[in-house]
Amino acid sequence: MVYTASFAFFESLWEAGITHVFVNLGSDHPSIIEAIVKGQNEKRGDFPRVITCPNEMVALSMADGYARLTRKPQCVIVHVDVGTQGLGAAVHNASCGRAPVLIFAGLSPYTIEGEMRGSRTEYIHWIQDVPDQKQIVAQYCRYSAEIKTGKNVKQMVNRALQFARSDPAGPVYLCGAREPMEEDIEPYKLDQSYWNPVEPAALSETAVKTISEALVGAKEPLIITGYTGRNHATVPALVKLADTVKGIRVLDAGGSDMCFPADHRAWLGLRYGIDASVTTADVILVIDCDVPWINTQCKPAKTAKVFHIDVDPLKKQMPVFYLNCVARYFADSYEAITQLTNYISSSPLSQKLSSQEFTEKWDLLGEAHSKRLAAITAASEPKSDNTFGTGYLCRTLRKLVPIDTIWAIEAVTNTAFVADNIQATFPGSWINCGGGGLGWSGGGTLGIKLASEFENGPGKGKFVVQIVGDGTFLFSVPGSVYWISRRYKIPVLTIVLNNKGWNAPRKSLLLVHPDGLGSKVSNEELNISFAPSPDYAGIAKAAAGGDLFAEKVSKTSDLEDVLKRAVESVQNGTTAVVDAQVVFGC
Repeated sequence: MVYTASFAFFESLWEAGITHVFVNLGSDHPSIIEAIVKGQNEKRGDFPRVITCPNEMVALSMADGYARLTRKPQCVIVHVDVGTQGLGAAVHNASCGRAPVLIFAGLSPYTIEGEMRGSRTEYIHWIQDVPDQKQIVAQYCRYSAEIKTGKNVKQMVNRALQFARSDPAGPVYLCGAREPMEEDIEPYKLDQSYWNPVEPAALSETAVKTISEALVGAKEPLIITGYTGRNHATVPALVKLADTVKGIRVLDAGGSDMCFPADHRAWLGLRYGIDASVTTADVILVIDCDVPWINTQCKPAKTAKVFHIDVDPLKKQMPVFYLNCVARYFADSYEAITQLTNYISSSPLSQKLSSQEFTEKWDLLGEAHSKRLAAITAASEPKSDNTFGTGYLCRTLRKLVPIDTIWAIEAVTNTAFVADNIQATFPGSWINCGGGGLGWSGGGTLGIKLASEFENGPGKGKFVVQIVGDGTFLFSVPGSVYWISRRYKIPVLTIVLNNKGWNAPRKSLLLVHPDGLGSKVSNEELNISFAPSPDYAGIAKAAAGGDLFAEKVSKTSDLEDVLKRAVESVQNGTTAVVDAQVVFGC
């Protein structure tokens, strides 16, 4: 029986808990393809499921979405240097978004004369031979290495996965030429109990005491989050802390995950680094967040005490980063939050929390929360001319989908309106692109749905909605996304927010040149207009071979009916794409 390094590679994936491999195959993968066929024939279910992805960006985004929901790494296989480059912005997203993903790419064969099985056999092997293929993505990866022999291939895979799964989690990259991947080896198995990720770190006793006393003694304490909801257990832990220290408010300045429920009176919603609460707080706890505020737009008072807890407090991949903190700590958010709550509840600080002062703070939070929700509702009302904005669309859609729907969001300039009106409350129910590489949500949404079905059982997965800007929809490679959706029967609902172009560049322009030449001209003159508008739903339907619900809607009077039929389509197993023409800015 032939047992190659490639077959051992797939065995190691399965043994380590990887259940899906998203592939874009090429001339470097003969042994990989042989191993896939052998595994499918012989393993009978004890082998990763292989998903064909016609585009590498979509492949990695699917693995990213899967890993983001489950915290379980998945694998992507791409083709030499060009396939690695084809991953594009998805590597940035996985890195910034702390998504554990293993990427494997082949290398051009390094023998020419047929010295080894796998030697060069095609013209392309010469021009795809680059000096150091790993360097294409190494700066985004937690670990990158070359497999040089089949004899330790399982150790290489598991070492990479230790990096991928240890905080700050992220993508890892392995590559191997045809010769070592074709190598015949003796079958072997590793003891997986020795290949665990690094255990989460906790705060010191001194840190717990210092931060606890500051929060309880603050007049206006504020917690700023970003990634805390990645661990779903951290959401109720943070709620418990907010319930314990009545008066704490929680601001999400990352939007990456659902970090704090909208139905809690301490909820301030999602704002990207600009919120009045930042300027008035006297004690701020920044926890697992990359950009708690934008200094040129909004920053804390000079007298504010800032504490920073993070699994990566130095932000090692950011050349320029600093916060004016009185202290910073390397710790896991769940461990730290739990420590703070336990200490406050069991120390003399708990006596102070039962005073009238904290009862009044709690009441004031309730009043402010009610006013905030009322203001959101008022701001999202449809227009008198029968048109609507993103806020009203989301408010309407929220009523029509299951309460435990998972929202995959990549709405760019409309994100705050989406967050305000979706008002997510369940851990894991809101997943946003982890970075700035637009186009994540197409594949990400499919990966989230695939994961939900696999984790809960076929037909028992959560309803998944993608809300995406029109420009970002085009970045997502919809031709690949909706072909995969149909091929593998992954039904999702996509809402395209059609505001006729890229509005983010105009916003960026005005922040720097508010009265400049560009402020006085149209989007067409700025070269950010998409007029005439593409048929977004039609693009998706064509990619799905016609087997897809596709409609446009621009009138308030038609909106609920279109959305209702789209939801029913997805519930019946057919993906739906709604091209919604929205008024910008509401």
